Amino acid sequence: MTTTDYIIDSLLVLLVVLQLRERDLTTAQLVRPILIVGIAVLNYLHGIPTGGNDLVLVGALALLGAMIGVASGWTVLMRSGQNGSVRFRSGWASACYWVLGMGSRFAFIYWITHSGAHTIAQFSASHSITSGEAWTVALLAMAVFEVVGRTAVMAARRRHLQLMPVAAPELA
Repeated sequence: MTTTDYIIDSLLVLLVVLQLRERDLTTAQLVRPILIVGIAVLNYLHGIPTGGNDLVLVGALALLGAMIGVASGWTVLMRSGQNGSVRFRSGWASACYWVLGMGSRFAFIYWITHSGAHTIAQFSASHSITSGEAWTVALLAMAVFEVVGRTAVMAARRRHLQLMPVAAPELA
């Protein structure tokens, strides 16, 4: 793993850890994880392998990432705030989903670079995965779909809360 790998994974996990405290949900907070994963895409995507079952691997991990991201987004605690704002915080369930996705990729990459290369090579040969690039693209797709899934759910929930009529205070 490179220093860039550690930094990108750490930043994505840190974003959710920092959200354990309630705050206003701004557009910048929705866009920030997309920008970070965009840097990873620019760093690691050098083409999309299409041989053998490479696209099946990419699709499977992208789907897994989307499911984790959507679960994380749905479990974020949100409520209407003052003046049409939306307040949010990542509860423990949301943080666990997020760390599950980010942490599993991190652990997988660590395992491959330390003792798992032979096992992955055997698995790849048995399942017609043609290159290490397929694994890189699949893990990248998983991260992208996790981030986009979580962000899309949070944005939709924020929009729903913003459109809800605010109850007028009752007069005594």
